[in-house]
Amino acid sequence: MATCCNGSGPGYATPLEAKEKGPRETLLYVPAIIPDQSRPDYLATVDADPKSKTYSKVIHRLPVTHLGDELHHSGWNACSSCHGNSSKSRSLLILPSLKSGRIYAVDTVSDPRAPRLHKVVEPAAIQEKTGLGFLHTSHCLGNGDIVVSALGTPDGKAKGGFVVLDENLEVKGTWSGSEVEYGYDFWYQPAHDLLASTSWGAPAALFKGFNPAEVPTEYGDAVYIWSWEGRDLKQTIHLGQDGLIPLEIRFKHDPASRHGFIGAALSSNVIHLTKPPGGEEWVAKPVIKQPWTKVEGWALPEQPPLITDILISLDDKYLYFSNWLRGDIVQYDITDPEHPKLAGRVWVGGSIRRDGPVKVTEGLEELGLTEQPEIPTVQGHKLLGGPQMIQLSLDGKRLYVTNSLFSPWDKQFYPDLVEKGSYLLQIDVDDVNGGLSINHDFYVDFGAEPGGPVLAHEVRYPGGDCSSDIWL
Repeated sequence: MATCCNGSGPGYATPLEAKEKGPRETLLYVPAIIPDQSRPDYLATVDADPKSKTYSKVIHRLPVTHLGDELHHSGWNACSSCHGNSSKSRSLLILPSLKSGRIYAVDTVSDPRAPRLHKVVEPAAIQEKTGLGFLHTSHCLGNGDIVVSALGTPDGKAKGGFVVLDENLEVKGTWSGSEVEYGYDFWYQPAHDLLASTSWGAPAALFKGFNPAEVPTEYGDAVYIWSWEGRDLKQTIHLGQDGLIPLEIRFKHDPASRHGFIGAALSSNVIHLTKPPGGEEWVAKPVIKQPWTKVEGWALPEQPPLITDILISLDDKYLYFSNWLRGDIVQYDITDPEHPKLAGRVWVGGSIRRDGPVKVTEGLEELGLTEQPEIPTVQGHKLLGGPQMIQLSLDGKRLYVTNSLFSPWDKQFYPDLVEKGSYLLQIDVDDVNGGLSINHDFYVDFGAEPGGPVLAHEVRYPGGDCSSDIWL
């Protein structure tokens, strides 16, 4: 399960090979966060095999070693970027901790249904060599190294940078000698000498909860362009009002592509990042603009959709993103990346639901609605919170979604979610003509966990997926 393709390295030779030949996912790895920090966070293993008696159930829980880590995103020790190296194996799930700055490495090969802890990289070791903390995105490199993005200094000040681990999970130092004001997500396209990173905010501000008054001083609007070969900063693109708080960044999977997309959370626009043929600099502009909705009964008179995750199908045809506050998941055809076309939408929660306290006074018609959306129940469960992390099956036919963003913000915007726990849903995808619908046969209730309700975040498969693997 860790490797494939006739004994070569991990992953697949091309994105299309992964889509066409990759097996259906049967296991999902999902971080479960304890909101009151009374016990350690854990990695939940979910059975996704419809032929199994434990389908859509948590079948294993691996607690980490400390309290209050705030597990968040994850990556692999090796992926399709080192497919050509038969000495590499996708064997360890890398789990950076957003709050503590600790990194956990989990062995998913010895027993994929019951992962075990392999190694813990302590914050002190990371801070000693990098001066960084508040860790977020993890990507494996073709040479066996692992790069993890950081949001700031250990005392909570904003500072963007990258921690590098070697294949033995020893801290090597920082990826670049350059520093930027903010950090968050990143993607790399070596064919264009590019690593691009985004900006969230100052950790000290994030953990207090979101304060709109702090956006100008504590949050970012920039995309940073780095030289992949030189490992130095080449360009800073400030997105301004169209791109406030740019979070997730994804490029088309074709390694030769020069088309990337960024979800600007607060502005709630999708930004297209590209380098025109013959051009010297990268340019960014919004290609999907989502207006804020005028409301009553909420904290502000207007509510942003709040894009919190995006991803691209392995055939580079569809872009998906989640609107955490508004409550919908959207599918766009990006065959023409500068002119995306709406292909599908499904409502799975959010704060403008028909039975909620928020009243929409203007903006429904722009969503094709005549009244506020009615959110269905799934297996008798009310869908709390809003759609957040999304992950697509290799064949592009199933989209998994969880509803926890970040525990301090969950408490602020969706207190019922914290009290009653997360869900994990499966969305059926029409990958030919476009279209999204809820699969009512699949529902994982993280409110019914043995130790009490937990918050579920990012989804990974043992064989790789649409947001962890990068091709060279």
